[in-house]
Order: sequence, then C-alpha cells, then structure tokens
Amino acid sequence: MKLVTFSHRGRTSIGKVAGARVVDLAAADSSLPGTMRELLAGGRAMLQRAAAVDPQLAPGYPLADVRLEAPVPNPSKYLAIGMNYGKHVVEAKRAGVEVPDSQVWFNKQVSCINGPYDPVHMPRVSDKLDYEAELGVVIGTRCRHVPADKAREVIAGYLVCNDVSVRDWQRRSATMTLGKSFNTTGPIGPWIVTDDEVPDPLALTLRMRINGETRQEARTGEMIYSIYEQIAYLSTVMTLEPGDILATGTPSGVGAAMDPPSFLRVGDVMRVEIDGIGHIENRVVAEPA
Repeated sequence: MKLVTFSHRGRTSIGKVAGARVVDLAAADSSLPGTMRELLAGGRAMLQRAAAVDPQLAPGYPLADVRLEAPVPNPSKYLAIGMNYGKHVVEAKRAGVEVPDSQVWFNKQVSCINGPYDPVHMPRVSDKLDYEAELGVVIGTRCRHVPADKAREVIAGYLVCNDVSVRDWQRRSATMTLGKSFNTTGPIGPWIVTDDEVPDPLALTLRMRINGETRQEARTGEMIYSIYEQIAYLSTVMTLEPGDILATGTPSGVGAAMDPPSFLRVGDVMRVEIDGIGHIENRVVAEPA
C-alpha cells in the first residue's frame, strides 16, 4: 500500500493511494483510526484491515484534488544518520570533518517536519542552506534490542526524505541538531510504501535534482551501515515507536562539498526521487515575516 495523510476541504485524514485516487480509510471503515501514528500502532492487523478496504466501493477523492501532508506529521522521533555513504565520507573529510568509526546519529526536531510539496524557508539568519537526499524508514512496531537479522520485522515502510541542513548552524554544536532542525527543513513523503511492496530496500536508487540538474545519485546498497544495522544500533539505546522516522544517510554531492560550495538560493527547486518509492519536490522561499 501507499499510505498517505491528506487534507481535503479543510478536513485531514489518512488514506491509501489507488491509481489516481485517494481512498479515505477513516471514512471507509469506522474501526480504522484517523491518524497515521494510530494506524501504525495497530500493527499488522490494522494494516491488513486497511489493505482490505475495497477502492471501488470506498469513499475517496481524485489524487489531484487533495493536499498530501507529511505522511507522519507528528512522529515521536525523527533520527538521522550521518556519514553513511563512502563517497560522502570522503568529501566530508576533504572539508575537514572528523568522521568517527561508529554510527553517527543526530536528532531532527519534529517541528521541522514539512509536507512533500511544501516550500522550504531560507532562514533569515543564514544563507548556507543545503540539501541531502535520503531513504526514510518508518518504524511499525514498538521495539527494543532488535537484532539486525530481525530488524526488517519492525519496519512499517519507506518514504522519501530531504535532510535540509543549515550548515553554519550545524557546525555550532557537536550534536548538529540546531542546523538540522530549522522549521520546514524536514520535508518527507509523498507517502509510506509498506514494506511488503519493496522487495529489497537495499537495492533502490535515490537521486537529488536541483532545478533539474542531478547533484546526487546512489544505490541504497552503498550504505556503510545497512538499515538493519541502524535499527539494531538505535534500539540498543532507546525504544523505537510506531511512526518514528529514520533518515538513513545521504550520498556524495551535497552543496557544501562542491568547489566552490554551492548553497541553495531562494527560488531553487529540490526534487528527491527514489525508484519504487516516489518523489518529493520543494521550492526554497524566503522565510516569511
């Protein structure tokens, strides 16, 4: 399934995409919840109930007539791994970044979450706005101490992420959190593709295009730490909850590593594509007053 959070005529609900139509799951089956986190918290039984809703009989709307929101607008956690593609590590070291020999994780505060086609603000306090195309993993099962060989069992599905970064603020703290958490810098979507529809999440191609120019392109199998190793590592420390989002790393080609650096400008359009998942597209605009 492709699961969405959508708005239509002032009402927000959850749905699934069927061709060029969005099926309103909450309206089709009163036993289904109205939010994505509640749906995911219901586990496989709830997802099976959603899958069973007949698109031909259920209420819905043309996809073109709805506004797609962030699929999980309010995750309890949005965590991202840094330096997880070999060529990106090389360009980071060239820029003077120290790279440890363990997984590097940071928080993107959930207030940064943004819709798949909504504008991203150029901060008033910086002109060092940058892009990072990433595969996002959505947790589907409350879990702790998950072995890597069991990690796929706790994944609900996958989405497209752009870990938009304010580079000068990122460097102000060793945690990187401030530069990763400006409002609007967490566009995700356009939907969650459930795990059963992705034969191998480590065999996907992702790319970033800026104004139509390809800046990043890689296969998810090039990750240094696989998504399963990431889940095992994180769940050693903390309980992962349904709806939590893990951004699994970006490949080389970020603007900060170019010679000279090429940061985003107002009017630029970022498009992240992941084959088999979909795309998100966000325009950079001046931060409003």
